[in-house]
Amino acid sequence: MRPGANIKSLEAQIARLEIKNSPGQANLWTTGGNYLRPKLTPLLDIHLKSNAELELDKGGSIQYVYIFSFIAVIILLIACINFMNLSTARSSNRAKEVGVRKVLGSSRKYLIAQFLTESTLVTLVSTFIAIALAVVLLPLFNQVSGKQLSFTPQSIAWLAPSLVVIVIVVGFLAGSYPALYLSGFRPIEVLKGKLSAGFKSSFLRSSLVVFQFSISIALIISTLVIYNQLNYIHNKSLGFNRDHVLVIKNTNVLGKQAESLKKELKQMPGVVSATMSLYQPTGDDRLKTGLFPNREIDVKKDILTEFWTVDEDYVNTMGLKLVSGRNFSKQMASDTAAVIVNEAFAEKFGQKDPLNKFVYRDFDHVQQFHIVGVLKNFHFESLRDKISPLALVYAPDNGAISVKVKTAGLTGLVSQIGDKWKQFSPNQQFSYSFMDQDFNATYHTEQRLGTLFISFSTLAILIACLGLFGLAAYAAEQRTKEIGIRKVLGATVSGIVGMLSMDFIKLVFISFVIGSPLAWFVMNKWLQDFAYRENIQWWIVAIAGIVAVLIAFVTISFQAIKAAIANPVDSLRSE
Repeated sequence: MRPGANIKSLEAQIARLEIKNSPGQANLWTTGGNYLRPKLTPLLDIHLKSNAELELDKGGSIQYVYIFSFIAVIILLIACINFMNLSTARSSNRAKEVGVRKVLGSSRKYLIAQFLTESTLVTLVSTFIAIALAVVLLPLFNQVSGKQLSFTPQSIAWLAPSLVVIVIVVGFLAGSYPALYLSGFRPIEVLKGKLSAGFKSSFLRSSLVVFQFSISIALIISTLVIYNQLNYIHNKSLGFNRDHVLVIKNTNVLGKQAESLKKELKQMPGVVSATMSLYQPTGDDRLKTGLFPNREIDVKKDILTEFWTVDEDYVNTMGLKLVSGRNFSKQMASDTAAVIVNEAFAEKFGQKDPLNKFVYRDFDHVQQFHIVGVLKNFHFESLRDKISPLALVYAPDNGAISVKVKTAGLTGLVSQIGDKWKQFSPNQQFSYSFMDQDFNATYHTEQRLGTLFISFSTLAILIACLGLFGLAAYAAEQRTKEIGIRKVLGATVSGIVGMLSMDFIKLVFISFVIGSPLAWFVMNKWLQDFAYRENIQWWIVAIAGIVAVLIAFVTISFQAIKAAIANPVDSLRSE
């Protein structure tokens, strides 16, 4: 492309060029129900932003890059909130230092600079620790994510400046509120001992705790929804039997001998059946064509259909179910012009019973096909996509051989099939896969997504709990003498634990009210990518709320119990 080229204008020019060179197909380039349209894609967008079939690279998804980048920022933000909360909660410990500095002439701007420098130094030390952890954990991350990331001179060249920016931004973000808060103390009140900074004294601190746990609860719900959807995919009936089907690939190199190999495989003791076709429900090879209900070709009535060439053993080997009609038969010569369609095609065809009707294909000349059977719908694409029209046509196809095998002695049988292959093609590699493995490979991205979500959710919850642990410890410390007096007056350990815990548990309940609708909205959007999905169940939200409350209670209780069982004599000695 020339620099500054108008992409939309060029696409329109290409369309006009197509019409000029194919005047008989000008109606294909209109905006009807079915139409063609040129679309130019930047080469660098293919990897993450293209979902076209037969693409140069299978690539990834920019959506997941955005999702995990967002989660990383959220986790970092939770850590910043912990720093703010703990710095301001323990502000009384530094109150006198601030008061003395101000009395001795230190201005507020210097105090702010001091506290911001402290938070930046903490961030800098954390960054070095993070780099070391990243180096150590990178192989594990690559294994879980299915990537091959590494530290190279090129990556370090942009990573080093980025880390400097992150250190400065995070240092100032985490230290800004504590710096403004601490530097704002009035010396006379501090030095008279009038400063009180208990847990209940800061609305902002409570709000930050709510924010932390809202995000944590949202992540818990998201993780459960993803797990539930993956479990639904794994257990959903696909309409075909993918178990113990071995697919021998590249059998086209055998030429006409591929049919002989299929016949000999069917005679082997451990083989149930075998079929020869390039197209499998779990394969990548697809062929779309237009089928028409009338001989007069009208593009507006075109049914865009998967068009698979198969043999008479295909339906039985794949475990497909016929709703009506019959399978192909070698004994019927007319079956070379026959097709078996699925229910999705019948629905598009517009007739309740399409049996014995005819469909037409415009391919060099108009071809006529007789519908002899209707298949129950089966999933030959990802569950992200709705089942589309499909037509099986009875024609030779030596692209691959699918073999239904028995479970007993499977390893030995695969070896025997390999030996049989070498008899036909000693110089060609025996390449095969199992259909259930091919199916699972289709959802590797979602499986990795689930694993990473669990990992990130656990990390976010752990960091939030560390902050809550610190705040609980400080709240208990601030109320040491109150707890001692209550115990002397007869308060029980359980009563004191409940008293100390209730303030925090209230915040977790508020977090649940905020976080659960947010998670429902986001995950409902994610589920929209699946044509077949498990809706978000009420029990998922309930479990997330219970888990969050239990985690918070366990975190708080450790400090609460420690304070409640302390000897009141020790806490009241100074009185």
